[in-house]
Amino acid sequence: MRVALVYDESISPSQRVVVRAAKLGQLLRGCGDELGVPTRLSLALKLSDDAVLHQLNLRFLGVDAPTDVLAFPGDSTCVGDIAISVERALAQAACDSRAGSEELRLLAVHGLLHCLGYDHVQPADARRMTQQTRRLLPEQEVAELVVH
Repeated sequence: MRVALVYDESISPSQRVVVRAAKLGQLLRGCGDELGVPTRLSLALKLSDDAVLHQLNLRFLGVDAPTDVLAFPGDSTCVGDIAISVERALAQAACDSRAGSEELRLLAVHGLLHCLGYDHVQPADARRMTQQTRRLLPEQEVAELVVH
């Protein structure tokens, strides 16, 4: 799977350092291989801030609030698009750069799984998505997904 990382101008130089340390392109390509995603398909990952995620959340989901990650499944030529608020990810990780990288990796995998049809609306689906996330991120702790 081809992965394009798109940095919003709102991402500061220090945030870019944490994003680069997370190696999100490499991670997502590896996850795509592990999940059997054809290499000809593409995925776009937009790295932005709360303001942009707030607008996307309102526009596409009708939710008037920022969020950490949004996923937009694609079609037969594209896995989809993921948008992550780097601002929110780092806040959730208490601004520690290692934890920030891990949070970004978790959100990227979460978004990819949503693009591939995984969800956590029902308890069984949440368990399945948590298991896949743990399999794809064996080096980090992954909490159980909340059903919603």
